[in-house]
Amino acid sequence: MTESTARLDELRGTAPTCRHNARTIAALTSNPGCTRRALLDAAAVDKAAIARELGYPPQFGQSQFAITRGNAFEAMVKANGCAELLALLRMKLGLTIPEAAYEDLNAIGENTGNAVRYKRTRQLLERALQTGEGTLFDHPLLRLEIAGATAHLEPDVVAVQIEGKFHVVEIKAFAVIDGQAEPAQVAAAARQSAVYVLALRELLGELGEPPERVSHNVVLVCPRDFTNRPTAELVDVRKQLAVITRQLSRMTAITDLIEGLPEGMTFDLGEGLGEMIAATPARYAPECMSNCELAFMCRDEARRCGSVDVLGRGICDELGGIDSLTTVLGLADGSLTPGPEHADIARILREAHRLRQELAG
Repeated sequence: MTESTARLDELRGTAPTCRHNARTIAALTSNPGCTRRALLDAAAVDKAAIARELGYPPQFGQSQFAITRGNAFEAMVKANGCAELLALLRMKLGLTIPEAAYEDLNAIGENTGNAVRYKRTRQLLERALQTGEGTLFDHPLLRLEIAGATAHLEPDVVAVQIEGKFHVVEIKAFAVIDGQAEPAQVAAAARQSAVYVLALRELLGELGEPPERVSHNVVLVCPRDFTNRPTAELVDVRKQLAVITRQLSRMTAITDLIEGLPEGMTFDLGEGLGEMIAATPARYAPECMSNCELAFMCRDEARRCGSVDVLGRGICDELGGIDSLTTVLGLADGSLTPGPEHADIARILREAHRLRQELAG
């Protein structure tokens, strides 16, 4: 165990681990400057439990009904060695392999440990590269480094080898009606799939393969119209890949973040948790409300301290580095004299204030 790993375990305390998945990584990269979330996720802390403990229960996420329906649809698509999926892939990707090979990687024998599953995944993908054997790999285990911490990822049916390329397959339970699906749901699926593509490229890169060996077109499988019959569409995730790659590269290494923490600090539930969380810097933005369990608490905190973060990143950028709402209002009504660095934004704020006063009067 490394010193960093031991320190992260200490931060988590006695709480059970809550590991990264593609959804949390996609959300994490939307706010790479938030030290609070980076530390909690690296330490595998259950953010929802912390939010409930501090009186800010999260108000988003999948319902139990949606989870059950999604699991049932995935099981149907994967039944009989992924027979339904294989038929879709032959139509969508021109799969011509006469005999499909199916590998179930949910467990190796009775061993469900990450190390064993990752090793087996690597062996099978390496064999596929060398001999062409292997078509479908059910729940392979992949790895991705997140700010110095290793995250394990489990795609639905990742790595379908077709004409020398691997494709990520993502199975979702939202419907495609008349060839159209809800754009927000497709966008979320594309972000998660991009994380899987990146992790798969990392693994194949270790085996000496170029990134292009993993297709940037992922196969999205959903129910068709108002039935439970599956349909498949190709989704280009190059844009999402570029964003996630860029954001991950900007995230501060966990070792650097840990070094700035006081000795004995822990996020264990109980007395003193609020003080520990408050001592960890956060970077709130309105976008956090849809993807972070701590968003309500961080928003309340930002409002109390008068941070401009509550206005959104676009406005923060336009304010040119001013971080206090009090300063913004003072420059707008003329009660504060701007320094040279804020002269331009002060003129804009005063003009906006004048126009508002005229409209209000």
